[in-house]
Amino acid sequence: MSGRISAADMVAMNAAAEIDRKPFDVVAREFLAHGPSPGTAAAAAPASAAAAAGPGDRRLLGALLGPDTDRLARRHVGLVAGAVGAATLAGVPLGILAARRRRTGQVVLGAVSVLQTVPSLALLAMLIPLLGRIGVWPALVALFLYALLPIVRNTATGLEQVPPGMRDAARALGLRGGQVLRYVELPLALPVLLAGVKTAAIISVGTATIAAFVGAGGFGERIATGLALNDTTLLLAGAIPAAVLALAVQAAFETLEWALRRHRDAR
Repeated sequence: MSGRISAADMVAMNAAAEIDRKPFDVVAREFLAHGPSPGTAAAAAPASAAAAAGPGDRRLLGALLGPDTDRLARRHVGLVAGAVGAATLAGVPLGILAARRRRTGQVVLGAVSVLQTVPSLALLAMLIPLLGRIGVWPALVALFLYALLPIVRNTATGLEQVPPGMRDAARALGLRGGQVLRYVELPLALPVLLAGVKTAAIISVGTATIAAFVGAGGFGERIATGLALNDTTLLLAGAIPAAVLALAVQAAFETLEWALRRHRDAR
């Protein structure tokens, strides 16, 4: 293709992609089918202007409720749920370890804190060669690593806030170390622990939009495409559902926390 694409043809193809909203593959296919044509750029301007003003222009509501919404939502929720679930399974034991052993806890909290400072795209770029693939797995691992800090920190903080008298009373009743943890410490630390999981989930909803840049899908697909096409409507169609999902996650966790408080007060 070297030397075959003139400046006029490039302008026309850019106009078709950015103004007429044609996919890149369609623009390339049309160019290959018809070849370079003189005066294309001049003809493209009025056609593009008409398309921009016509009923075919992408509307925000139509983009928000597009046919890909269900697929993107399922993928986005799946990424967040998988990563936060795995981070909870790993982070709670690490938080218990951090609360029980101070020196080890400093190392653990320091390590997960350092992971939080690595930029998202840089971490994804490092994970691709390490895992040998692109797509869902690098995104899941990255979200898992980012979700660890609030869960580990809040678990350790919640356990440290348990009054020593409660532990002593449990031991006086004959409970052993594991039983004290299960029946006394963890239930008392649960509100703080849940707050950490909530924070991790909300952060993951936002961070998951970056996963689209490695082919993992989610609402970030619209954002990535909107950036490529300079399409503000498509950018908003990706950002708004992600923000709504974050608010829904926060509301769900706050409802769960309220139910737990009510159950505890009733007892």
